[in-house]
Amino acid sequence: MRIDVFTIFPEMVGDYAGRSILGRASDAGLLEVNARDLRAAATDTHRTVDDSPFGGGAGMVLMPEPVFEAVEAVEPPRPLILLDPSGRRFDQGVAEELASRDGFSLLCGRYEGVDERIRSELCDDELSIGDLVLAGGELAALVVVETVARLLPGVLGNEASAAEESFSSGLLEYPQYTRPADFRGSGVPEVLRSGDHGRIDRWRRAMAIHRTLERRPDMIRRRGGLTGEERSLLESHGLPTPTTDDT
Repeated sequence: MRIDVFTIFPEMVGDYAGRSILGRASDAGLLEVNARDLRAAATDTHRTVDDSPFGGGAGMVLMPEPVFEAVEAVEPPRPLILLDPSGRRFDQGVAEELASRDGFSLLCGRYEGVDERIRSELCDDELSIGDLVLAGGELAALVVVETVARLLPGVLGNEASAAEESFSSGLLEYPQYTRPADFRGSGVPEVLRSGDHGRIDRWRRAMAIHRTLERRPDMIRRRGGLTGEERSLLESHGLPTPTTDDT
């Protein structure tokens, strides 16, 4: 997969993309992340890419000319996605959608935003990582890149990891434990040491449902509430079963 990231801080994006999971995926030929400098298309001494907004107001706005030229110079993979608070919410479902492609590109906003013609005439889509304000789109771009990269075949050492992680099944992930079996008087649940993989799988499923009900009941509501099988699973593990109104 090829991902082009357009930014005024290419070093920031390139450094992160060369490390850990992303770096290993790149070395293995599974992922190509290109950090494209928006200032490369600037024509003045100061490599200016922003200007004050028409009509006045605080802050600066990314100008259309250098952004259009930076994109057109390299013909990046489409869609070109603007990272912007007005975009659709990025989540695991959107990550899976992007992971099914051969590539895509991201445009990092900066300052007070971008000239509207960039949004309407250059970009194909918009994404937001949440209702919050960042100084620019670089961190948001890295969130998108890493989330998508983890879904690519061969990127993770254990292919089951991506399938079992939080949100992949509409549930939060179950509790995890490792050695020692007893730490300061707190022990690992007996079921995880039983060697009975069927029993372990049922416990993990029950705990994932229980944790999601406690911490993110909105996720349960979005999937239409609990099934009869899920209610029975909770009951068999001595976990509280909510009323229909709760889900």
